[in-house]
Amino acid sequence: MNTRLDPAHSAVLLVDWQERLNAAMPPAIAERNARNASHVLTLAGRLDLPVVATEQYPKGLGPTIEPLAELIGGPAHAKTMFGAMADQPTAAAVRATGRRTWIVLGMETHICVFQTVRGLVEAGFDVQVPQDAVLSRSEGNWRSGLELIRAAGGLVTNTEAALFDLLGEGRGDDFKQVSRLIR
Repeated sequence: MNTRLDPAHSAVLLVDWQERLNAAMPPAIAERNARNASHVLTLAGRLDLPVVATEQYPKGLGPTIEPLAELIGGPAHAKTMFGAMADQPTAAAVRATGRRTWIVLGMETHICVFQTVRGLVEAGFDVQVPQDAVLSRSEGNWRSGLELIRAAGGLVTNTEAALFDLLGEGRGDDFKQVSRLIR
């Protein structure tokens, strides 16, 4: 597994960060993790990384929350499969980017995030999951999801590690922007 987040080969997959799911999460954790996801998406925009987003049954669970919806740069792929790679339009969008390394953010860690990571790894992609930018309704399910992600071949990391690995150096406008974001 490649552990380097090279901007030329990396992309972001936002999994099911939707209004009704978000409302079911522990509020303080949901707020913190959404902020972390927005940091990753903001840097992805600055570095021109492709972003693919999904929404699980949006009619029932609602749209992607703001400000994440604004940061994904286009519509999310509606799906009913738990794993994004099991949904053919989403899998096609992932493959169409030509990127080999995926940063996966979203909810719920033990269901849709895990199954998405498993599908990406099975398809030959390298996957990193910032543990502070994924969440589940309970801490036990979140922890179990992280264990499943590791077992499937995903690398569990954190938001700051991902941001600074994408940057690669501590200078320039992108570094200044990231430094301001994480304060």
